[in-house]
Amino acid sequence: MPTRPPNPHAPSLAALFGGFVGIGMSSFGGGLTAWVRREVVQRRGWLDDQQFLSGYALSQLVPGASNVNLAVFIGTQLRGVPGAVACFLGLTTPPMLIALLTSAAYFAMRGVPGGVSVSLALSGMGAVAIGLSLGTGIRLARQGIRRAVPALIAATVALSVGVVGLPLLKVLAVMIPVSLLAALLTRRRAVRLESELR
Repeated sequence: MPTRPPNPHAPSLAALFGGFVGIGMSSFGGGLTAWVRREVVQRRGWLDDQQFLSGYALSQLVPGASNVNLAVFIGTQLRGVPGAVACFLGLTTPPMLIALLTSAAYFAMRGVPGGVSVSLALSGMGAVAIGLSLGTGIRLARQGIRRAVPALIAATVALSVGVVGLPLLKVLAVMIPVSLLAALLTRRRAVRLESELR
């Protein structure tokens, strides 16, 4: 596989690794996408929101953990294959070590007084992760969904999966063709209007 030539303005491999170590450590317990966007788009300016949304959409479609896919996508965009490896290792190694240590401590404290406090703390971290993910979704929707039809499609998917409880793959099997057809019709309408204005 050919390696992409390095972009002189792209971050170094050490910067990618360090950035994703920070992301992995900050987002421990969930809400990873919010932290990735904050670090990569807002703080460091490595990607813009449109590039981030494209990578996020792609990471949802391919097999594997979507946040790991997103890290690999970002690394590949910025520094090719070495960048993908740096982002992957930075994202996964420290949290994996923490998860192993935390799980060992959790199982060791199951019968000890005060063990309930650990369970309550973990439940609180889960609630924070849900809030971060919801906030990121709303922020990205404001910038990426500006017309009625895409908003309707996004709402249909969210309600079908999140409220009704339909399987994600079945919902996507229906909504992806609908979304592509809507985009095609919108594009044709825009081209027709542009040709009429000329």
